[in-house]
Amino acid sequence: MHPDLKSARTRRLAEHGLAEAVSLAAALPDLHVLGAEVVRLPKVQPGMLFGAGKVEELTGRFKALKVDLVLVDGPVTPVQQRNLEKEWGVKLLDRTGLILEIFADRARTREGVLQVELAALSYQRTRLVRAWTHLERQRGGFGFVGGPGETQIEADRRAIDDQVIRLKRQLDKVVKTRELHRASRRKVPFPLVALVGYTNAGKSTLFNRMTGAEVLAKDMLFATLDPTMRGVVLPDEKGAPGRKVIVSDTVGFISDLPTQLVAAFRATLEEVLEADLILHVRDISHPETAEQAADVTDILTSLKVDPKVPVIEVWNKLDLVEPSQHEALLQQAQNRSGVFPVSALTGAGIDRLLTAISAVFGEEKTQERLDLPFAAGKARAWLHAEGVIEAEEMAEDGWDIQVLWTARQKKRYQGL
Repeated sequence: MHPDLKSARTRRLAEHGLAEAVSLAAALPDLHVLGAEVVRLPKVQPGMLFGAGKVEELTGRFKALKVDLVLVDGPVTPVQQRNLEKEWGVKLLDRTGLILEIFADRARTREGVLQVELAALSYQRTRLVRAWTHLERQRGGFGFVGGPGETQIEADRRAIDDQVIRLKRQLDKVVKTRELHRASRRKVPFPLVALVGYTNAGKSTLFNRMTGAEVLAKDMLFATLDPTMRGVVLPDEKGAPGRKVIVSDTVGFISDLPTQLVAAFRATLEEVLEADLILHVRDISHPETAEQAADVTDILTSLKVDPKVPVIEVWNKLDLVEPSQHEALLQQAQNRSGVFPVSALTGAGIDRLLTAISAVFGEEKTQERLDLPFAAGKARAWLHAEGVIEAEEMAEDGWDIQVLWTARQKKRYQGL
């Protein structure tokens, strides 16, 4: 169910929010959705979230349908969750809990699994409430003398904190390995193109179409969690094979992404921070495509993506657009720079998109003279691999090199 709070400011219609919640539920295997509805809320009830009448009405309906799990598409406090579970006799998950369940089901790499576990523990820590009526307080020592010891909740919280520390240490090792891979990639003379977008916008289908890979691409939310990279040879101005780039497929964004997940998956999303070009993939057939695009922009801003990095908007799923809107959409895209309508499924518009990506890296070049000592063999090898050396002479202390390069290549060279 989707609580529609009158006082809440949101970009979305409640009905579209409910549809997204149903899609989230459908993303979990072995979960059968018996019903879904928008519940209008004049105000939030601190103890039960919903009013007493609504809670009683839902109790009867859940018992009649033999419901085992209730999903609430929004934040539910620990106290509200405990009270509603007791009242309804079911297990309850809020939006954050549901997304965590999906991520736990989908994570495949070591890093992904650790990140989900860390996010789940952070979330679980906030769920600890006083349900220990039989153990109101444990005594220190034998309990005969001395003051009270720690409560059961404090013991659980401490156990979770210990697990968090252990997971963070393991994750640090994985992140350091990823950083070493990033450092190696910086020395490779290929630009990085990152695909970003709202979940289920068709990023993986586009990735497969561009690269010939076979990444899991399904019509479901969060089909992709672990980032994947492949090389692509772009066409030149005449359509012949030209520059090679690395394309990265990333986890999809979603509105109201839980803070625990933003923090946990930051290392994965940092692939976007390394990108030389960002492809913002939009499901142009979705009724709230503009709102989804705004959510993606907000998350990119929160990640502190460099505003100087060029962004191309890819209006995907053109094949799902109503015929009456098709021409108008194409005309609208034509009147805007950096917008490319495509269908990753049929391949329509992909060639034009690849040519545009190639044009981004065909930027203005400048000449410069470099004095490299003999010890800078790696830097010289990088310059040769990049193909920017115009002339080279051996001097007494090293090489006198003349290069013709772009601002992006110069920046990469300085980062070696």
